[in-house]
Amino acid sequence: MTTPEPTGSLRGLRVVDLSRILAGPLCAQMLADHGAEVIKVEPPAGDDTRTWGPPFVTESMSAYHAGINRNKANICLDLAEPEGQRLLGELLAGADVVVENFKAGTLAKWGFSDEVIGTRFPRLVHCRITGFGTDGPMGSAPGYDAILQAYGGLMSINGERTGPPLRVGVPIVDMVTGIYAFSGILLALHDRNTTGRGQLVDCALLDTAVSLLHPHSSAWLASGQTPQRTGSAHPSIAPYDTFEAADGLIFISGGNDRQFQTLVDVLGTPALAEDPRFTTNADRVRNIAALRELLAEPISTRKRHELSEALVNRGVPATPVHHVGEALTDPQVRHREMVVERDDYRGIGLPIKLGRTPGNVRSTPREQGADTRRILASLGCSEEQITALIEADIALGAGGDGT
Repeated sequence: MTTPEPTGSLRGLRVVDLSRILAGPLCAQMLADHGAEVIKVEPPAGDDTRTWGPPFVTESMSAYHAGINRNKANICLDLAEPEGQRLLGELLAGADVVVENFKAGTLAKWGFSDEVIGTRFPRLVHCRITGFGTDGPMGSAPGYDAILQAYGGLMSINGERTGPPLRVGVPIVDMVTGIYAFSGILLALHDRNTTGRGQLVDCALLDTAVSLLHPHSSAWLASGQTPQRTGSAHPSIAPYDTFEAADGLIFISGGNDRQFQTLVDVLGTPALAEDPRFTTNADRVRNIAALRELLAEPISTRKRHELSEALVNRGVPATPVHHVGEALTDPQVRHREMVVERDDYRGIGLPIKLGRTPGNVRSTPREQGADTRRILASLGCSEEQITALIEADIALGAGGDGT
C-alpha cells in the first residue's frame, strides 16, 4: 500500500485499534488523521458496521464503516486462538496506544488483563471503551448509543413538549465518547513524556451521556425540578427556536436584549421590545407562548434565506434549517474543507485544524485483511508462516482468500 507520508502532529505514534462499531474506530481515525500509524485488527467475522447498509461504497463495505475507518492499515486475526493472541502481543509490544471496546474480561481471558498489560507493556496507553464501565451495579452490561441516550437521560429532554422522548438523530453518545477517548489518550501520552509510563484511559458511554445533559443537569441540581422537553427551543433563552418562514424553516436566536430589539426591528414590529412581557430574557422565557405567536406572523411572510441574511447582517444569529445535502454543499462548509472529495474517496474533513502540523487524509478505508501479509511480515513472520496462519484460519488476507 503506497500512501502519502503522515504529516500530522502524531506522526511516529503507533496505535493498535482493536475496537469496532463507532466510538473506538472514530477515536482511532482521529489519531490516524493527525499522523499516527493505526493498525486496525478485525476478527474473521469482521466489524459489524461493514454490513450496516445500504448504502455501500464497495460490495463488502458500508458507507457507515467507511466514514470512520480511513487512514488505517487492516489485519484480520482470530484473537480467540493462542497463535492470534501471541501475534497480538507482538503488535502491542511495538505500539504506543491500544484502543479496545471488548466486553469486560475478554482481554483478560486472552491473557491481557490490566495487570499484564501494565507489566508487559509499561509504556502502552490502554484506552478502554465500555457502555457502563466494568464494575458497579450496571458494570459490564452491554450498551449501544440509543440505550445510553435512554438510560442517561438524553432522550427525556429531546423531542417536542407534547410528544414522546426521542433519540438524538445522530449517535451522539458514541461519537462524543470517541472524542473523549481521543482527548484522554493525548492526556496520557503527555503524562508519559514526564513519567515514562502509560496508563489506562477508561471511557464509558454512560459517563458521556451524563456529561451531555448541560444545562438541564445543572438546572436539576439547583432546583430539583425535572426538565421538560422543549423541541428545538431553549429552556432558558427566548426567542431561541425554529419558525416557519414563507419557504421553509428558519432558526432564530435572540440571545440577549440587544439581539431581541434588533430582531423585532428587522421584522417591522419594534414595539414588541417595549412590551413589559418581553423586556428582559427572563420576561420572554416566562411569556414564550405569547411571544412565539407574535413573532410567527411576520416571520411567515419572509423567505428564510433573505430573512436570515438580514438578521445576520444586523448581528442576530439566524440560519435556514439545512438538510444534510444542503449542509454538505454549503459554501462555508466547503471553505472550511469539511468535505473531502477524491477520485477514490468522499468523506468528512478534519474538524481539528492545526496551523503548523495539520492532519490529512492519506488512505481510503481498507478491505478486511488488506494488510495482513505486510503486517505479519513486519512482525518477523516468514512467507511460509504467514501462509500457514492463513490456511489455519488464524489470519485472513484481503477478501478472506489469503492474498
